[in-house]
Formats: sequence, structure tokens, C-alpha cells
Amino acid sequence: MSDLWKSPIVVPSVVYKDVPAAAKWLESAYGFMEREGSRLVGDGWTLTWMEVGNDGLIHLTTGDHGLTTPAESGFSSQSLKVYVPDIDNHFETAKAAGAEIIMPPQDMFWGGRIYRAKDPEGHVWELSQIDKELSVDQWKLPGNSIRS
Repeated sequence: MSDLWKSPIVVPSVVYKDVPAAAKWLESAYGFMEREGSRLVGDGWTLTWMEVGNDGLIHLTTGDHGLTTPAESGFSSQSLKVYVPDIDNHFETAKAAGAEIIMPPQDMFWGGRIYRAKDPEGHVWELSQIDKELSVDQWKLPGNSIRS
């Protein structure tokens, strides 16, 4: 067994005022799993890592380095896209856990099926059905757009 921490190439950091509550909510609403033993607590800060699917990782942290939560700043400046195996089931679970639904599940022009929701601290998440997206030459572009 390797002593190395397995990490993907990109790991987004998501700022929460209450990291333990966020981790618990992300587990119940989105099915993420807090990496065992990864939670660290210091003087005025907390951080942890959430496993997303088989190979994704998200770092949760309290505000620092000039970062704030959407609840604190009043707006979202980014969203996170996560692929899941059963989008409609995932949507129902997230809705039951209190996710603020921005857009219910919809089929999109690129073949994907997605929904958008906010978590309790205002982060925008786009959840997408895995293995539904088409190659670009198969997209059914809206009438007012072109691929360049």
C-alpha cells in the first residue's frame, strides 16, 4: 500500500463559514464523502477534503487568502460542475436535503442532462448526468449560435 495521498490534477477549494456543517450537508445532499482523517482544526480555521465519485476531490476551508463565501460577499463568482450516475435521483436527494434549486433537470443541446442548485452557504453547483454528453459535431445548437 502506498503512503502517498491520491489526488486528481485539479482540486478546487470551496470556502465555508462552517466547514463541518458543509461537509455533512454535501454528504447528505450530493453524496460526497469526507476523506477519513482529513479534517484539521486550528485557531479560527477548519479544513477538510471531500471525495467526489471515484476520482474527484474538493477542499473545504474557512475563509482565508482573500476568499469569502457567497453568503458573506452577496454573490457567487463561480460554480462547480460534478458528474453523477443518475441525475434525476440525485436531484430528488439534493432537493430533499434542502438544496435551493436554480434549474430543475433539463436535457441540454450538447446531449447532457443537468440541474443547478445552491448549497446552504450560496455556492452554485451544476450536477450533470455522466456519459450523456455528445461530441461537438453532434450538438444541436440553439438557433442563434454558431460554433467557431
